[in-house]
Formats: sequence, structure tokens, C-alpha cells
Amino acid sequence: MSTTIDQAFIKQFEREVHEAYQRQGSRLRNTVRLISNVNGSSAVFQKVGKGTASTKSTHGMVPVMNLDHSNIEVVLQDYYAGDWVDRLDELKVNIDERQVIASAGANALGRKTDELIINSLATASENVIADANVGMTKAKLLEAFETFGEKDVPDDSQRFCVVGWKQWSELLSIEEFVNADYVGQNNLPFATTTQAKMWLGTVFVPHSGLPVDGSDIRSCFWYHKTAVGHAAASDVTTDVTWHGDRAAHFVNNMMSQGSGLIDEGGIVVINCDETPD
Repeated sequence: MSTTIDQAFIKQFEREVHEAYQRQGSRLRNTVRLISNVNGSSAVFQKVGKGTASTKSTHGMVPVMNLDHSNIEVVLQDYYAGDWVDRLDELKVNIDERQVIASAGANALGRKTDELIINSLATASENVIADANVGMTKAKLLEAFETFGEKDVPDDSQRFCVVGWKQWSELLSIEEFVNADYVGQNNLPFATTTQAKMWLGTVFVPHSGLPVDGSDIRSCFWYHKTAVGHAAASDVTTDVTWHGDRAAHFVNNMMSQGSGLIDEGGIVVINCDETPD
């Protein structure tokens, strides 16, 4: 009977961790190119250059575009987040300890997933907007928007802009960002949630994990989905083992993932001053 109970515990715990990771773990994973179920220690993302259309003479050969092909290799690394669940402690608390640890482990791995993606974004140096001793402004956003247009970055609802919470507050002071006369009632940030908003054909997302330097300069990133890649040999998996000497289960959540920069042309770094007034 005890073996059956342990198996039920393990299966339920694995499900709870997976659901928590999908629901509230990573905020950025679905904003970049994904490769799942990688076999090996690395993954390769293909990058294809621009093609040029040409004419041909009657009965002549169709011109070849001679596309520039390159690839980006992403090295995968293993990450773990574990903790103990004491069997008798579960009887003494008025909370679901299993669910608490499941959520904590899933959130830890989710933050690591976002950290990998943000670290890749932070390596971009081609399109950088200086802080100019000010925070997030409409002028900076329009400059980034123009950069995308000049570089022919697709305007296909796959653009994302991840900003710090200070910058999110500054965005809410820009009339065009919040006024229904400009963005429509359905796209107001107050309509359903303050966690994301569509503006200028871009999904704006606040995030607490963006890099900030010693001078209080926060780096925000506006990018196209195809500009960054995220690979996973293993999404979140859970191993639960019983340790009789501790009278507890050890819950180990783990994943094997990596991220890399694919196309700098599809990323604009917007630096913002967060110096206190």
C-alpha cells in the first residue's frame, strides 16, 4: 500500500511542477525561437540572409538568389532546483507543502530560463539607444521603431519589448501608450492585466530580471522573435525519491537548456536611467 501511495505522490508532484512552470515560470520563452527535444549537448539555429529577385531572358536560366547561409550553435547546460518534503511535517502545517515546493522549484527554473534569454539579448551591440540621462521616453521608442523599419524587420505581430518595472511605469505616463483613442479599448493595459500590452505592433512585457549597471542604467530590449533562440534537451522534469533515514522525500526539479543570439539586426537595446530623483 505504501508503494502505491508514494507513486501517486510522485505523479501528482510531477504534474504540479510542470503546470506551475508552464503557468508562471518563464515569461520570455514563448517570445523567441524554440527547439525542443534536442539530442546532444548543443543545438543549431539556421540563419538565412536576404534574397534578391531578378529578371531572366526568354528560355534563360532562372537566376539563383545565392542566399547567405550561416548557423548559430547553442550549448546546453543542466540546471537543478531541489528540496526536502518531510512526511510528518506535512501533517503539522496548514498549507499544501508539496504545492509550495512545486511552485518554488518551477519558478526557480523559469527564472533561469528567462536569465538565459536575457543574457543572449544583452550580447547585442549593433543597435543601442543611449540612456541620455533619462528614463524610457516616447522619443527612444520611436527611434527603435524607426530602426526596425530601416532594417526591414518584419512587422508581423512577433515583435516583443521587455522593459523593467520602472520603465513600465514611465510607459504608463505616455498618452499614446494608454489612451484608447490611440490604441483602442481592447489594447489598454488596464483592460485585463498589467503584465503585457500591445502597442506599435509589439507586445510590451515588464520584467524584473533585466540587467542594470553600477550607474543605475537599465537595459531594455526590443526584438523580433527570430532574433534569439532557445533550445531545450529537457524541459522541466521532476525526480522524487524517498529517503528513509530522513523520513522525507527529496524533490529534484531539473532541466537542460541554452540560449543564443541569432540576428543582432532584429534587436534594439534601449538603455534607461534609473537614478533616483
